Amino acid sequence: MTSRASMASHMVLTLRRSVALQKACCQCVAATGSGTGLLASHMQVRGFPSTKHYDPKFRKQRKEKFFKIDLPDFQKLIKDSKSTPDEFRMKLKKEGRLPPRTFQERPINISNTGAIFEAFIPPEGDGKSSLISKEGVKQKYSELEKKGKSLLDLRKVRKFEEGFDTKEFAQLALDIVIEAQELLTNLEKNQERLHDLVTEKAFPEMVHGLDTKTIRWQFVQSIESPRTVHVRTTEMLSKDNLYAQVTVRLHTQQILAVYDRFGRLMYGDPEQHRDVLEYVVLEKHIANEYGQWRIHGKIIPDWMPSRGVLHKTYVKPEFDPLPELEEEEKEEKKTESSGESSGLATA
Repeated sequence: MTSRASMASHMVLTLRRSVALQKACCQCVAATGSGTGLLASHMQVRGFPSTKHYDPKFRKQRKEKFFKIDLPDFQKLIKDSKSTPDEFRMKLKKEGRLPPRTFQERPINISNTGAIFEAFIPPEGDGKSSLISKEGVKQKYSELEKKGKSLLDLRKVRKFEEGFDTKEFAQLALDIVIEAQELLTNLEKNQERLHDLVTEKAFPEMVHGLDTKTIRWQFVQSIESPRTVHVRTTEMLSKDNLYAQVTVRLHTQQILAVYDRFGRLMYGDPEQHRDVLEYVVLEKHIANEYGQWRIHGKIIPDWMPSRGVLHKTYVKPEFDPLPELEEEEKEEKKTESSGESSGLATA
């Protein structure tokens, strides 16, 4: 009984003290107009901070800054990735959806054309027949027939380039070809510069297969001076958007050696030079003020002999002989030895 009476008296005392404290606070606020310091010292401290902004202004705008995102079902995605294509197609069919299609849109490149238009047809026997022979006279006559169209297109080129000269351009084309061939010997370092000398159409044709090969190329001399033999222009999308293609005849001596990834010689000779006759096509977007003459392709006539086949090398695999084959070989040796012994006996 004594313990219960003491607890009750203690509770009454605490209530009286809290009531007296509230009265004192009210009197302090009424007298001074500010009782925040006294109230703050006796307020209950929360265990976590408030999520409300201290300034209620722009509450609506702050609310609109956040939006809900529908997260994907990762377990469903993992399950779909493990399913076979037939199961995935059946599932889409049940849901009434079409199967996905792999479509890649090819980029459109307007800096160059995609092919050689009105390609030059080299006369048969070029580089071998002389002017005195019958074939040489036919070559000169055919060139005169084709010069009419080239002169008309040459006028169109000179509208955009006033100082265009065919002789100077032929030497410029030779310099571009020599630099491009030298850049191919180290493609990783010279790839950016090679794009300035070669169009997007000719670049993959030139670098095809060079990732597993090593090239050693050297220019020796020109057998004949380079000559411009063909000039053509074409329009794209509009009449003012003109492209020019100029074919240059190059008759030179070159040294070429191609090695495989093991360092073995696949084609050519690193010391012996060869006579090479080439018809290189250079193209320029002449309507573009900042256009450049770049290598666009090569014309290889049908009558020109093939350059040969690259000799590929492989590592010969080593296999363990099968036991059945070993037994058959032993039996064959026994039969051969028995046949020889019988032949000696009859003799």
